[in-house]
Amino acid sequence: MVEMVYYYDGSFDGFLCCIFESYANKEILTAIYRDEDDIPTLFASRSISTDKSHANRVLRKVVKCSTCAAELLQKGFLTCLPEKELHLYHMVVKLLKEGPSFLRNVSDDTLHPVFAAVRHLHGEAHLLKGFVRFSELGGVLGSEIEPKNRVLPLLRSHFCTRYQGETFFIYDKTHKEALFYAAGRAVIRPLEDFQMAAPDETEAHYRVLWKRFYDTIAIKERENPRCRMTNMPKRYWNTMTEFQSEDYFKPQSSPAAGPALSAPDGISVPATPPAPGLSAPASSP
Repeated sequence: MVEMVYYYDGSFDGFLCCIFESYANKEILTAIYRDEDDIPTLFASRSISTDKSHANRVLRKVVKCSTCAAELLQKGFLTCLPEKELHLYHMVVKLLKEGPSFLRNVSDDTLHPVFAAVRHLHGEAHLLKGFVRFSELGGVLGSEIEPKNRVLPLLRSHFCTRYQGETFFIYDKTHKEALFYAAGRAVIRPLEDFQMAAPDETEAHYRVLWKRFYDTIAIKERENPRCRMTNMPKRYWNTMTEFQSEDYFKPQSSPAAGPALSAPDGISVPATPPAPGLSAPASSP
């Protein structure tokens, strides 16, 4: 069998096509890169085109072998695990070769990196259910997050259920994509260039009230910065109202405020109803 490096478009379906092509051409993959990465290699390489039918065949085969493995495969693709494509590829290869019995052994060399990454994904999604801070922007609720993992598919069901009567969006600054929700329907779409609007007078007032509430309930004598950072990791503070600088609380009418932007332009009303659980990674780029 020939050792190869594959390049793909970065989508979940594209990744599944890499697995399909490796079996169809009897090639062993030493690396799987996104087209945009443009990483040089000494191995033979080629670009894999995305074929939905090939992707579906691979996913159906994995589901037939183990629904647990299929869930790990989908969620593993959402993680920030370094070289996640290669780890997931090796997991699928072992699944098809040996069957699902190794999935019961979390310490398995092939399974453990994926399992740990998915656990981190769930942990981050759980934290963000409490750390997301919305602002009211002309009748639309908007928020920004900076997660390590692509958590929007996991947050989708929670916030769509919690804010059924609202129109809102959550922008993932790290992965340049956003969850949009309106009229009971939700979609996740790429959004390369976005800047949150400056608040109006009412929104600025509520931001000040929230900041004041946060400061007031604190007990100075029991202040424990280390404990706070354990329960509220510092890397999330950049998008949380209570940790912002004075400029964040200035209304757009103030000369120091930024331009009066609102919800992202060019995004149509969502046309896909929100799923009750995790949406397939292919639903977002």
